[in-house]
Amino acid sequence: QVQLVESGGGLVQAGGSLRLSCAASGGTFSSGKMGWFRQAPGKEREFVAAISWSGSTTAYADSVKGRFTISRDNPKNTVYLQMNILKPEDTAVYYCSASTAIVGRWSSRNEYDYWGQGTQVTVSS
Repeated sequence: QVQLVESGGGLVQAGGSLRLSCAASGGTFSSGKMGWFRQAPGKEREFVAAISWSGSTTAYADSVKGRFTISRDNPKNTVYLQMNILKPEDTAVYYCSASTAIVGRWSSRNEYDYWGQGTQVTVSS
């Protein structure tokens, strides 16, 4: 059974940085893609970033381009989200996700087969 476990969330001041980690286990992650989504109170879960298994292809939401960086360490089955220049509007629960398919619309929640439990990120002004 595939498990995704996020860590690294917390409280940070605006302009600060955090790095989220997502450790994957119980499956074969030699293909497909992994992504990060976030959900703020009263809002829909939205796409943040995604990365291919090889790491050669990445995608970002416009709202985080230039501030967030997604990366992965395949021997460790871990995906990271480095978040810099954080803003109060980045406050949300951040979810890690995994898809067995490399094709498809990367920003769509429906593309992803597995989800973590989420980690809270709070950015104070």
